[in-house]
Amino acid sequence: MDLATDFRSGFACLVGRPNAGKSTLTNALVGTKVAITSGRPQTTRHAIRGIIHRPDAQLILVDTPGLHRPRTLLGQRLNDVVRATLSEVDVIGFCMPADEPLGRGDRFIAEELGRLARRTPVVAILTKVDKVGDPDRVGARLLEVTGLGDFAEIVPVSAVSSFQVGTLADVLVARLPEGPRLYPEGELTDEPEQVMVAELVREAALEGVRDELPHSLAVVVEEMIPREDRPADRPLLDVHVNVFVERPSQKAIIIGAGGSRLRDVGTRARTQIEALLGTPIYLDLHVKVAKDWQRDPKQLRRLGF
Repeated sequence: MDLATDFRSGFACLVGRPNAGKSTLTNALVGTKVAITSGRPQTTRHAIRGIIHRPDAQLILVDTPGLHRPRTLLGQRLNDVVRATLSEVDVIGFCMPADEPLGRGDRFIAEELGRLARRTPVVAILTKVDKVGDPDRVGARLLEVTGLGDFAEIVPVSAVSSFQVGTLADVLVARLPEGPRLYPEGELTDEPEQVMVAELVREAALEGVRDELPHSLAVVVEEMIPREDRPADRPLLDVHVNVFVERPSQKAIIIGAGGSRLRDVGTRARTQIEALLGTPIYLDLHVKVAKDWQRDPKQLRRLGF
């Protein structure tokens, strides 16, 4: 293969309403965990790049927050992240879950894509088809999707069962420009380690909480420093993390009775962080109240938005 003419490289962006399966699909395409997943809507807040290496191509996936009608300053900023990303990619994947009827959120995004992405091909992706037992229901949903817009292709997939994940990758790669590798072989994401550590803590903290909490939760890694005086063959990394909520009642939920829930969050997050970093860590978690931070420009800046 003549790489100078046949190799393709570029960026694809997955968009969709919150909880449409974008992060799970990103992880399935990349083959490892680069985006946090949760049953709670609106868990992704950063444009996470997952890098897919193939003999014929390098596809960089940008996972965005769910595009939605914003009710807070944070919501507006998340939408700005999505729109900025859409203007810079080579192909857009519009995710819609097969197990839910098309709704106002999907139509809102279809209209946005019609305005924002006239020069960029849009591939419609029907996600979560494993949750729909009846093929006729999948077919009916595909017909509905056809009526939503002028799509380059429509691909039904299941990230959980790997159904057509490879096919989707082929469809996205076919729409990339010819060009060289943009990242070294073996690199799976360009997210800084601290951002990924914060995301893993937030994923663990979101597990099993009430509806009010996901939007109100922000995580900041204050520092990650090697423990001094450790033998070379037994290193330990001290990871100091602050979890911010908006109200004292939310702080109580995160901490739990006698600190039980926070210990559970720490245990879950530590396992994932150690797998990510490849080294044992001591995870120091603190929960703090930052009153109404989602509506406060100064606090949003401090928390990385």
